[in-house]
Amino acid sequence: MSKKLLRFLAICTIGVAVPTSSIAWAQTITTFDAPGAGTGPGQGTFPQQNIQPGEIVGFYVDANNVNHGFLRSKQGTFTTFDAPGAATGPGQGTLALGINESGAITGFYYDANNARHGYLRSKQGSFTTFDVPGATRTNATAINPSGVISGNYRDFSGGRHGFVRAKDGTITSFDPVGSAATFQDTLGINPAGTISIPFFDASGLNHGAVRAKDGTITTFDAPGAGTDGTMGQGTFPSMISPVGTIPGLYIDASNVQHGFVRDPDGTITTFDVPGAATGPGQGTIISAINPVGVITGEYFDGNFATHGFVRTHDGTITSFDPPGAGTGPGQGTGPLSITPSGAITGFYSDANDVGHGFVRQ
Repeated sequence: MSKKLLRFLAICTIGVAVPTSSIAWAQTITTFDAPGAGTGPGQGTFPQQNIQPGEIVGFYVDANNVNHGFLRSKQGTFTTFDAPGAATGPGQGTLALGINESGAITGFYYDANNARHGYLRSKQGSFTTFDVPGATRTNATAINPSGVISGNYRDFSGGRHGFVRAKDGTITSFDPVGSAATFQDTLGINPAGTISIPFFDASGLNHGAVRAKDGTITTFDAPGAGTDGTMGQGTFPSMISPVGTIPGLYIDASNVQHGFVRDPDGTITTFDVPGAATGPGQGTIISAINPVGVITGEYFDGNFATHGFVRTHDGTITSFDPPGAGTGPGQGTGPLSITPSGAITGFYSDANDVGHGFVRQ
């Protein structure tokens, strides 16, 4: 799986709103590597989500290019794990993508036939594996405080659809009107059960959608989004915050990326990080937003290296890079998740294209 694509994972940031005045915007960055992480190109440590108590979930790629899940405590202690039935060949194994504040973790694993299956790991470490009926690939991506899981699956004809799995194991599939495919690895869910959905239509044009708990789906497009599906243009939502705000990116007619935020009432605000390059494939990507409107993501420089940024609710933007982040094409910093108190986690690629985790507090 491309590590660049992992920056588009829609992971639900769980937590309650905290007063803006209580947030201290420090710039302390701690880097880390999971035990057993490989040190070759494409290997390493890839955090996916952090939660308010300070725990971080993600996966690492070992020296044999096998994926394994990990949980990092606030104190820096690691617990590594593999789903039962996970294969151990290159590109196979277990990916951990989402966690809720009860300590339940979700993600997917590859079996020996390279089929994907979803799983739920309890705080105590027990596993429940599952598949969407009729699926050849089940990709569980996010979990909310109630234990409801969102994700995507591929059917036997190759079609891609969204799904939501209730706490009792009941699975409901869905598709926005006009969807030719609902993206894999990119559906987020918040405490209310609202799901963010990226999908593309029959022409290949990308759109966003939001699904309410009652199943109502509303589609949307960011203003300025390009309309050429053959060029991969359109709107790409990522996660959804506890208050229902959806961040993401859109690709314009010149194939440049721009950030957007969609409020629960449907209002969409767009912006670019100052200094972001404006060539095709460059620009600004928003990965996550917390309940008080603080945003994190990345932007491309002229060398196609990425840098992290944080944007406060008043529009102030601060860029950052962990020490050791590479500066070559495809290297750099990829923030993915932010807590209500403003702690940011993600990964960075060094000059040797090895991934490492970081948390910025």
